[in-house]
Amino acid sequence: MLDTFLGFIKYIFSFDPNSPLLFTQFQFWAFFALVFSVFSLMHSRVLLRNAFLFFISLFFYYKTSGWFTLILVFTTLFNYVNAFGIEKSKGEAGKKVFLISGLIVNLLTLCYFKYAYLFVDMVHSIFGIQLQVFNAFAWMGNEIAGVPKFSVDVILLPVGISFFTFQSISYLMDIYRKRITPVKNLLDFGFYISFFPQLVAGPIVRAKDFIPQLHKKFFLSRRQFGIAIFWILNGMAKKIILSDYIAVNFVDRVFDNPTMYSGFENLTALFEYSLQVYADFSGYTDIAIGVAMLMGFYLPKNFNSPYKAKNAGNFWKRWHISLSKWLQDYLYIPMGGNRNATFGTYFWIITIALIAVILSGNLWVAAIFILIALILTVVVAIKPEKLKKITTNLNSMNTMLLGGLWHGASFNFVIWGGLNGVGMVIFKFWRDMNIYVRTLVIFIVTAIFAVLDYCYPMPIFNIAVVWTGVTFIGTFLRMLYNLCGFAAELKWLETIWAVLQTFTFITWTRLFFRSGSNLDPAEANETAWNTAKDMVNQIGSKWDTSVIPDMVYAYRYVFSLFVIGMIIHWLPENFKRRYRLWFAMMPLPLMVFVVVVSVFIIYQFITADLQKFIYFQF
Repeated sequence: MLDTFLGFIKYIFSFDPNSPLLFTQFQFWAFFALVFSVFSLMHSRVLLRNAFLFFISLFFYYKTSGWFTLILVFTTLFNYVNAFGIEKSKGEAGKKVFLISGLIVNLLTLCYFKYAYLFVDMVHSIFGIQLQVFNAFAWMGNEIAGVPKFSVDVILLPVGISFFTFQSISYLMDIYRKRITPVKNLLDFGFYISFFPQLVAGPIVRAKDFIPQLHKKFFLSRRQFGIAIFWILNGMAKKIILSDYIAVNFVDRVFDNPTMYSGFENLTALFEYSLQVYADFSGYTDIAIGVAMLMGFYLPKNFNSPYKAKNAGNFWKRWHISLSKWLQDYLYIPMGGNRNATFGTYFWIITIALIAVILSGNLWVAAIFILIALILTVVVAIKPEKLKKITTNLNSMNTMLLGGLWHGASFNFVIWGGLNGVGMVIFKFWRDMNIYVRTLVIFIVTAIFAVLDYCYPMPIFNIAVVWTGVTFIGTFLRMLYNLCGFAAELKWLETIWAVLQTFTFITWTRLFFRSGSNLDPAEANETAWNTAKDMVNQIGSKWDTSVIPDMVYAYRYVFSLFVIGMIIHWLPENFKRRYRLWFAMMPLPLMVFVVVVSVFIIYQFITADLQKFIYFQF
């Protein structure tokens, strides 16, 4: 009996890297039920409540990441002390010294774990020196333990390090800008950094938005309780029914072996991955928002139906909103924003260009960057008034490229970020053209790709001809109904067209995002590039359309979920708000019944192995 009890205690307080504590596990909800029960006894005592949640959050992170909890503790202690240095410094120079030192320590910690392999690859590519990564933290752990407990030859990425590092940076920046004052109590500050619902995958909580909540008394109305339960169920359904089921039963299989599947299957897997990654990430956010709300805390909205976006720029105002706003406030605007270029503008574009050339190992990439630079130089020389527009676009491109690197230290993430930046820049030029110029431009582009496809038959040119050709047909038809005076009557059709075009563009950029995900950094570049190339070759090659009906039937459950998921996503926001409120205000016995039935249905879709949330790796 005693051995059984001790075994249970050991299980509770041990870390299993193969079974981290996930929102989709029964163990998490047992953990939260216990936490919420204790929380209910002390919620009126603010200091005790915050201290309790801080230590519970550390325990949660330990069950998710093991000894990496020490990194979280270090980040907490360092930024707590550094913030007082910024506030108490007399002159501006002293404040900047503490701010810059704080930024350097935070970014170096992040870069060490996230970009060590990138640095090793670059040194090898430039100098031919074969370096080996060295895990200094593992070495220190071995020295302390007196035995070789940890591997020093591998650097693993702590779960959520990007999120709590960005929160720490926003805290220091907001104190420097005098938007907030430092948190006096270390336990309160630790709670802000480590609040467990959003700790490992966001949303990124801004200091000026969350810190005022630290000292507010607990309040949860009947309607807020219902909304919180709705968000939790909604997130669970997204994660388990849409994301995990689609991934395990179709998407992962195709991405793992693209050449074993047809062009149709590769293309549908690409589109279904767009739904999968949205359902996965927004599902986590929904659960985090619901759990936090039950405890009286409010996290920012992180998604706003992103696949309703009518252009790439609008998409990034709807997708991962907390990261987009963070990049805008702490990167895009300091670089000059839409006002002018700064030293940072040119520094970052040159640095990222060099990284891209080194990672690709291809001189053609260098030639493309040089050609673009020459074209921009000539344009500015001929039309100086274009300089402001060009620098604005450079700042946008820098932001997206760095956003790509934030997601991972491999060339595929640079490509993904760059493509999103290109999409934003092209739309700005497209927006400024009248419909007749647009029609002419897209016709010329389609013709160029058609000639290239004829002279140099390649799958990529075949895809480009189809895509630009469809875009030309849509643009031409719009020109016709404009000439006929039907522009106002057919505005709804224009909106649908823009949404579908944007969704298609974003989906194609995800080819590079997905190809490098969940890979060892040492092999990410080559494997990701081969996966992307194989999928493009399959999609761009000739299809056997006669077997498509059989394929659709074979994957009928997956395809049905995709269609249902997209229909729900595209429902009007007012309609969604109404059924959220309807759920929140239903009688409690009925709500309990609906919750039980919903949980039963959701868990019918659960896979053999619970899938980690995609953004844990970032």
